Amino acid sequence: MKIVVGIKQVPQADSVKIDPQTNNLIRSGIQGVINPFDKNAIEAALRLRAQAGGEVILLSMVPDSYVTSLRDGLAMDADQAVLVSSRALGGADTLATGYTLAKAIEAIGDVDLVLLGRQSVDADTGQVGPIVAAYLGLPQVTFAESISLESANTIIAKRQLDTVIQDIKVTTPAVITVRSELNWPRYETPVNIKQSFDKAVTVWSETDLNLDPEQIGQAGSPTKVTSVYAPEKKGRQTTTLPTDPTQAVVELLNKLN
Repeated sequence: MKIVVGIKQVPQADSVKIDPQTNNLIRSGIQGVINPFDKNAIEAALRLRAQAGGEVILLSMVPDSYVTSLRDGLAMDADQAVLVSSRALGGADTLATGYTLAKAIEAIGDVDLVLLGRQSVDADTGQVGPIVAAYLGLPQVTFAESISLESANTIIAKRQLDTVIQDIKVTTPAVITVRSELNWPRYETPVNIKQSFDKAVTVWSETDLNLDPEQIGQAGSPTKVTSVYAPEKKGRQTTTLPTDPTQAVVELLNKLN
């Protein structure tokens, strides 16, 4: 079974910066980690590989500096990684991102299953997985909280929504997005960390994938960020009540009045 796992590096909470000209996140040169839901997707792929054999390929559309997250995924024991990187891809919204990832999956070829996290924690749209499925023309299951193999080409997924849980049978090839309830991602062992640097990371640009320039980056993004602002921080006065109970009650009543 050939499984592609889409991963995204998201900025750490204390290193988020916004480009004042484009209102996009500044992703180059900042500290980042694998999107937490994507680590659940990697773990699911590794467990399916243990059952059915095959390989797990990581896929990410990010600047070159984000290769560290792909190495982290390889250290979890994925087999290889593909990095799609180019300045032309910058500023892509979910539609342009989904198009690019779908083209990369087609280029990988003979993929049985595509796994992604349910959403990224820096955007929270949950749109990329379904968009990839639409471009590939594949069946999709979103918000999966469990995945199991019924046969070599049939997967049973439990889909958790707000008010219902659905049991879905899907035939591969297919696209599935996963919830954090699916599993507990494994730790990177020292041996796997060392071996991760011997594994291949293939780098593709828009030219390698023969991408339509009108469907990538900002040109292919119908969604435009018009403004970004931080919530206003309002300080509140804190009053320490006297230790004497009677005085404390009087002080509290005065404040309430």
